[in-house]
Amino acid sequence: MAYFLQQLINGVTLGMIYGLIAIGYTMVYGIIGMINFAHGEIYMIGAFVAVIALTVLGLLGVTYVPLALLLVLIVAMFFTAAYGWTLERVAYRPLRNAPRLAPLISAIGMSFFLQNYVAVAQGARVKAVPPMFPGGINVYEHAGFVVQVSYIQILVWLLTLALMAAFAYVITRTAFGRAQRCVQQDRVMAGLVGIDVDRTIARTFVIGAVLAAVAGLMVTLYYGVIDFFMGFLAGIKAFTAAVLGGIGSVPGAILGGLLLGLIESFWSAYFSIEYKDVAAFSILVLVLIFRPTGLLGRPEVEKV
Repeated sequence: MAYFLQQLINGVTLGMIYGLIAIGYTMVYGIIGMINFAHGEIYMIGAFVAVIALTVLGLLGVTYVPLALLLVLIVAMFFTAAYGWTLERVAYRPLRNAPRLAPLISAIGMSFFLQNYVAVAQGARVKAVPPMFPGGINVYEHAGFVVQVSYIQILVWLLTLALMAAFAYVITRTAFGRAQRCVQQDRVMAGLVGIDVDRTIARTFVIGAVLAAVAGLMVTLYYGVIDFFMGFLAGIKAFTAAVLGGIGSVPGAILGGLLLGLIESFWSAYFSIEYKDVAAFSILVLVLIFRPTGLLGRPEVEKV
């Protein structure tokens, strides 16, 4: 029971990170009907920016951890937002009315470009970060096995829940949220009623990039190591989470992320850790076969 509870805690933490990345996929798909396969690299860049910012703050003598993390989070959000905005302007906007294969190839090309750009700029070696939140809270003990919720896991939970609440408020209660839903339903009509479609789509990319930056920072603090290839696998898994929950559905992305994190955690604990990725992608295949719209997705209605 204690071992099961520990894996549940680990799975929920991992699932929240996947959920944050998956929201970027599902938002872009919902508003322009395309998959941004370079989104994982935006998450990777957020992790690298966080490491660089932590290093610079350490050199400047900023050692108070809460202040340092706040500054790192702001810097990571700013730079990844710039990358997300540039990605939309360069790789998507010129191809918005092209056949769907064109922006798909463009996104894959941007993914490889950003991977190699970071590898050349920062080196291909793994970058390590010392633990900033050692220790945790013991919640249960049985037969000598202690179930612990680490402080970094608590930070991941609180930060993720706060961001999801803020994001839900923006989507449901603000003028931008209304504009985004209008563009999602009908871009032409949204433009006719005075909504700036280009700006709304660009802001959607920026919000997705900001959430990916937060996920990158949390992964950096949680695992303590990053590399230039980390965005590819995490991006594919977040895409799997988005499809599992229902591509185009924000609650579905969160649900899919949690389910995928739990599947990986329990598979690694009770079966073979080498095949945890196989288990995750097998779920994607099964969902696409038996429920292509995902758990919370709705079938698309053909426009006449």
